[in-house]
Amino acid sequence: MKKLLIAAAISSTLLAPMAAHAQKVGLAMAQLDTFLTILKNGTLDAGKKAGATVQVEDAGNDVGKQLSQIQNMIAQKYDAIIVNPVDTDVTPKITKMVTDAKIPLVYVNRKPVDFDKLPAGVAVVASDEKVSGTVQTQEVCRLLKGKGSVLVLMGELSNEAARTRTKDIEDVVATKACSGIKIADKREGKWDRTQGQDIMTNWLSSGVKFDAVIANNDEMALGAINALKAAKKWSSSSLVAGIDATPDALASMKGGDLKVTVFQNAAGQGSGSIETALKLIKKQPVDRFVNVPFELVTPANLAKYTGKN
Repeated sequence: MKKLLIAAAISSTLLAPMAAHAQKVGLAMAQLDTFLTILKNGTLDAGKKAGATVQVEDAGNDVGKQLSQIQNMIAQKYDAIIVNPVDTDVTPKITKMVTDAKIPLVYVNRKPVDFDKLPAGVAVVASDEKVSGTVQTQEVCRLLKGKGSVLVLMGELSNEAARTRTKDIEDVVATKACSGIKIADKREGKWDRTQGQDIMTNWLSSGVKFDAVIANNDEMALGAINALKAAKKWSSSSLVAGIDATPDALASMKGGDLKVTVFQNAAGQGSGSIETALKLIKKQPVDRFVNVPFELVTPANLAKYTGKN
């Protein structure tokens, strides 16, 4: 019995330091819409597999609230902080706050405006937005045979992704192959399905002529489809395009509605952010930009992406 007690004591002594070194990572989310919830879950799953504790905070799309949440993570001395920023124009302030505290920082999904000036100990895990809107619009151009009029639903313009995806659209329609396509109007739908539906309803009421709707994300695209159906303006040839390849978007495509989307690996970005954060904690080398590639999704290759997001 005495030997067993000694062995147990030695064992608990050996295990205690291991338990004490479990990494505590903060995850500051801009909001938890369909896509970002998948990203959050991917982060939590990867953290669990790595033996790290991940504490999630949802800013509800409020910049001030997110800054306060990050300040609390700094005060609690988290080992690393992962940020999905509400407003990418505020990232210089976030970068300074976290790096001044000497805490490793990872931006996920949304590229910070100060990317070119990020100091050591800061990385970005995202997808190259110059690809997303480009492949999306090239496919719309192909389906329209290079001619027509399009409406554009933009995400929040405080967000780098929305600005870049919109510029992608403009750049593609400026190319020789797609120069017959004109942008009839563009409006800010703030990534939201309801707002996308309301804007589309207003466009229909105004009588604007269009051949396709190109949305910066799937939620707004689905809202546009809902509006077209409600107004009895929908047909099997109606062309609406989104980005993200969310489960709802893929279900819509399977049903013959959404014609184009672009797979953005939400779970992959989440797991990549944890992997990068843990490397930074251990002072291991990481790329400043960890790219999770975009991939075009159409009815022809839909099956390949079912269940991935």
